[in-house]
Amino acid sequence: MTETISRSFDAKAFLTRLTSRPGVYQMYGADGEILYVGKAKNLKKRVSSYFRSTGLAPKTRALVARITHVEVTVTNSETEALLLEQNLIKEQRPPYNILLRDDKSYPYIFVSDRDTYPAVRFHRGAKRRKGRYFGPYPSGGAVRETLNLMQKLFRIRSCEDSFFRNRSRPCLQYQIDRCTGPCVELVTPQQYADDLRHATMFLDGKSQAVMQELAQQMDAAAARLDFEQAARYRDQISQLQRIQEQQYVSGMDGDADVVGCALKAGAVGVHMLYVRGGRIIGSKVFHPKVSVEDSEAGVLSAFLAQWYLGSAREIPDQVIVPFALEDGEALEQALAQRRGRKVALQHRVRGDKAGWQRLAQTNAEQQLASHLASKQNIYNRFLVLQETLGLDAVPQRLECFDISHSSGEATVASCVVFDRNGPLKSDYRHFNIEGITAGDDYAAMQQALSRRYTRLKKGEGKLPDILLIDGGKGQVTQAREVLQELQIDEVLIVGVAKGPSRRAGLEVLVLADSNEEITLAGDAPALHLIQHIRDEAHRFAITGHRARRGKARRQSRLEGIAGVGPKRRRELLRYFGGAAEVERASVEEIAKVSTISRKLAEEIYAALHPDP
Repeated sequence: MTETISRSFDAKAFLTRLTSRPGVYQMYGADGEILYVGKAKNLKKRVSSYFRSTGLAPKTRALVARITHVEVTVTNSETEALLLEQNLIKEQRPPYNILLRDDKSYPYIFVSDRDTYPAVRFHRGAKRRKGRYFGPYPSGGAVRETLNLMQKLFRIRSCEDSFFRNRSRPCLQYQIDRCTGPCVELVTPQQYADDLRHATMFLDGKSQAVMQELAQQMDAAAARLDFEQAARYRDQISQLQRIQEQQYVSGMDGDADVVGCALKAGAVGVHMLYVRGGRIIGSKVFHPKVSVEDSEAGVLSAFLAQWYLGSAREIPDQVIVPFALEDGEALEQALAQRRGRKVALQHRVRGDKAGWQRLAQTNAEQQLASHLASKQNIYNRFLVLQETLGLDAVPQRLECFDISHSSGEATVASCVVFDRNGPLKSDYRHFNIEGITAGDDYAAMQQALSRRYTRLKKGEGKLPDILLIDGGKGQVTQAREVLQELQIDEVLIVGVAKGPSRRAGLEVLVLADSNEEITLAGDAPALHLIQHIRDEAHRFAITGHRARRGKARRQSRLEGIAGVGPKRRRELLRYFGGAAEVERASVEEIAKVSTISRKLAEEIYAALHPDP
């Protein structure tokens, strides 16, 4: 059943009669162009969420502002809705959905079952020929590497049939010991069939069984004094053992795709490890365009749905993800329906699977960091920032400050620096804040800025073009007063304040000169650059704070007391048995230590028990 609404969109009237059944909704703009395709377990609740008065991300508000026409298709289940959604996304490619640019089919290894001497070949495309297909592999290079391995280990031919049929003598592959010469019948069909069987067992992940058979054949060859053949089996076993040590996962059954996902500063990194027959055959990284989904779980759920359901890709036995997905149960059912048998979508795994899960997630985070730090990506964001702030020239240098403490303890300010190449870590600085009221972030920011820019004013470094402050108007005012006092007027001060909902992606920029507030769209490259440097300042501040706090907590309270050096500290700790017992001791008890006078005991007691 399909319902169509067309007009200058009256959301209230539309939602009043919208069904609560599962289905798919398609949103269109003024010229009839498709904007977004979504699916819902409850259409009324899901579509209503787009038209609430508060709490929408800027990119969602931008989508809603363009809607003039909505089509709703009701389905029998959420799984049906998910399958239909992915078909529509692939066909219509709406701009507000996650779009995958790489939609080509994956390569396979093909072995014909019709020839007397079958070849092992590269294959991409429809599986029309009769035979066995192994894969999919993440790239053509992975297939070629495996084919090369097949020739080394099992000497299986890979030549074209026309070349094979017209040979009168063996080719170079035979000369370099990578083929047994079936083209001129230098190997019997039975011997070749055994080699091919071992090769297919290897591709199925059954290397242990292959090694056991080869060991038996090696013993048999040695028993009949065919030592040359026995040595060949020995070399095959040795090579298989090395490969197994490098690439196999002990105890992992079947096939799996292991997925990592990281979301930061408006960009996404998805890393997939491909395990087939218990063996890693490769990996691939993606940076899909982020749509209205703004959480890692939402992004990964949308990505996997399109990846597996929007094309004819092979779906493995297991898909291992780093966390629970939105609509995970529906996605698992849809994958099973598309595949024709059960698929396990897992995020709670143990043992070797947990190791692969960590590896995929680590790779996703590292790939995203590399993507964000790429010179072209950074420079493009600098260009957009120049346009957003109305600057005459592209900024050369940005600095951002943040404060970190635990209830006022061990307060540390961070300063991070970005130039057009990204983070300039050699110029990062920590400032240990002293002499302020515990928890006074304004005073901490003022002290850090004063210390930083007093040095810069003296020529000890470079002034930034833009100074970013993690905070609102109060912090911006502190920064402006510090720079005015130091007579620095060539630096633009911008505060990065949390929006009303205090959600990431809804930050507000506060300009110090005019107190003007700027709200950028959640997918704006300028905002992504600011989020990146702000997050880096936050990370660096926390690192400094934890280091300082840890040092303070490891330090004995006896340190710093005049007259109590290392020797007297050792005597006190040895006499009382620990620092806690020293703190509980009276002046008289402290004075009983042989190296401590009455006067010094009083000073130690006073230092350990300051007046409230």
